[in-house]
Amino acid sequence: MILKYDLHLHSCLSPCGDNDMTPYNLVNMAKLLGYDIIALTDHNSCLNCPAAVEAGREAGITVVPGMELCTSEEIHTVCLFPTVEKALDFSEYVRKSMPYVKNDPNIFGDQLIMDSTDGVTGTEDILLTTASGISIDDVTKIVSDFSGAVFPAHLDRASYSVLSVLGFLYPEMGFKAAGFTHKAYIPQYEEKHPLLKGMKKFQNSDAHYLENMVEPSVTVDLPECSPQAIIDYING
Repeated sequence: MILKYDLHLHSCLSPCGDNDMTPYNLVNMAKLLGYDIIALTDHNSCLNCPAAVEAGREAGITVVPGMELCTSEEIHTVCLFPTVEKALDFSEYVRKSMPYVKNDPNIFGDQLIMDSTDGVTGTEDILLTTASGISIDDVTKIVSDFSGAVFPAHLDRASYSVLSVLGFLYPEMGFKAAGFTHKAYIPQYEEKHPLLKGMKKFQNSDAHYLENMVEPSVTVDLPECSPQAIIDYING
């Protein structure tokens, strides 16, 4: 089953995400653009995943509950989970590992928790862009403990990527897939970092605004259109 995907999207829960990027809006924009499967991956939290999954169910588009975790080294990783329950359990685990830095909406932006019909149900008071206490060396094992899959985000970016922070990948990290932006020319990264040749590659938008969501240009072949199928595919 050939599916159009975007596995890295933010909602208004992310402090750098636009308030119009509600779970309802981003799901229905993805539907209009023609996606089959998307993932909601807010910074260090999964609290808007229940709303996004429900909105996806109503819209007829598969939403994978997820998170863009910032490791203790300030490396961004995309973590995906088979169910909302697993995602929320992981979200609480991550929250407990973070330092308490109170969000200032006037500086960093709102961190809105919403329902599937654009109703605001609360806010997150911890600043979600701070680094968690989870190391890049431990993230694959910890995510696996929550039945999920993980890959390093936007390797072609000059900040918050494993290549920009460390300069290299090593097998002990345990990654079986890697993320890039839509603009990346992946062969040049495979030539410089041979470990990538044996990994699955995803190109995602990392959209924080509705206008940053792009038309589908990449696909993945899965046996079915479900969160578990994409997790199984990543984990090999």
